[in-house]
Amino acid sequence: MTSDAIPFPRLHHVMLAIPPGGEGAARDFYIEQLGLTETEKPASLIGRGGLWLSTATLSIHLGIDPNFRSARKAHIALAYDDLDRLRSRLQDAGIAVGPIEHELPGFRRCYAEDPFGNRIELMQAL
Repeated sequence: MTSDAIPFPRLHHVMLAIPPGGEGAARDFYIEQLGLTETEKPASLIGRGGLWLSTATLSIHLGIDPNFRSARKAHIALAYDDLDRLRSRLQDAGIAVGPIEHELPGFRRCYAEDPFGNRIELMQAL
């Protein structure tokens, strides 16, 4: 590495769009079902709506988009230790979850949609 080389960046957060007024449904899905924690937004951003969520190693910002369109292909992937338990929890809550797939070496995975139709990949390392 030369002295003028730029070091690799670290991921700070991922942002997903949600429609105006979607915060309650987002809390039910991302916090109650997926286990993320809501974090406080800076005072300068509170008026914009949306939510900031996190785990020990991940930050997800849900931003309000007045022209919202769900992300049907682009998606986030969340890794869990017990995919079967999570799938059962989501299904018990009436959330449709796709079948377990095994085509990605080293992982079991499935897809669900948040309340707004955003695609969410759920994974478990083998």
